[in-house]
Amino acid sequence: MEFRIDSGVLADAVAWAARVLPARSPMPVLGGLLLEAADGRLRVSGLDHEASARVEVEADTDVEGRALVLGRRLLDICKVLPRGRTELAVEGARLSVTSGDARFGLSLLPLDDYPAPPALPEVRGRVDGDAFAAAVGQVAVAAGRDDSLPVLTGIRLALDGTSMTLAATDRYRYAVRTLEWKPEADGGEPADVVVPAKRLTEIARSLAGTGPARLALDSGSIGFESDGLRTTTRLLDGRLPRHDKLFTLGDHALAATDRVPLTEAVKRVAVVAEGDSPVQLTFTPTSIHLQAGYEDDVASQHLPATLTGPDTLTVAFNPGYLLDALTTLDTPKVHFHLLGPGQRALLTDGPEPTHRHLLMSVKPLV
Repeated sequence: MEFRIDSGVLADAVAWAARVLPARSPMPVLGGLLLEAADGRLRVSGLDHEASARVEVEADTDVEGRALVLGRRLLDICKVLPRGRTELAVEGARLSVTSGDARFGLSLLPLDDYPAPPALPEVRGRVDGDAFAAAVGQVAVAAGRDDSLPVLTGIRLALDGTSMTLAATDRYRYAVRTLEWKPEADGGEPADVVVPAKRLTEIARSLAGTGPARLALDSGSIGFESDGLRTTTRLLDGRLPRHDKLFTLGDHALAATDRVPLTEAVKRVAVVAEGDSPVQLTFTPTSIHLQAGYEDDVASQHLPATLTGPDTLTVAFNPGYLLDALTTLDTPKVHFHLLGPGQRALLTDGPEPTHRHLLMSVKPLV
């Protein structure tokens, strides 16, 4: 095998495939990246027991062939290569990498021991890469981090007709985002699965700017393919708690204010909030008063707002959770649907929301 390629293109391709490599594995070959050069293309593939990634890029292929090398070592080399054309060639039992005056050698791993990559599941339809990346980012902040509850570390992905619903919860908050997608011509069957949040976030970021992405799904895995990129990952067992009843508040107050000024004000007053100390929000028909801190270490700020319902309503939130909700909303206004202190509160992007973020309010400041 022998080919030439721009060092930046090589580095991006290797980084994309290497992201699925396991940190440790009883099978050393799973730490490898498979390089395949043919017909003016380079394919870089990596996999572990949970996920796979493959990317194809243009390259000048002088001699077709395949080589398996330690992926993280190749990635480290790619990070320090001089800019410009880079030549890679199999020389006996090693892969040589030459760029400018720099030259590296990498031992080859046995190809016969490398598992076959998983096939892409059945393609169910297409989703816009930019819209999908934005939606995943909006709900991923609410995904759990506790590996002892693995299903809560995932993002629910539900398909129903032309609607896709993404949702995540860590038991203390719940984010839901809906967006349009294009199912296959036959319409496809509804689906409801849970995808590891970390994996899906990485995939979504890489799909941004690539145009429509094909979404593939079966009972055990999900896959995406777009612009030379292909990746699969296993689904999580179990289901997230249903959000339908949680998001049905019944009779409640409705408040609205400009999102960006409120975000900045929460950041400002939260500097005196220590530990689990909340940020308190007092709404009136014309304003919102923010307060944080205790005794002499306090901060406050007023902002214009509207309140429909009671004359005044005070709620308090964990400042980190509140900021996560505010920063993932992408509209000028934020709408608060409020039951009262210590109860559920729903933040939305408008009267007919596509993005909803449920928070539990906490005990107001004394």
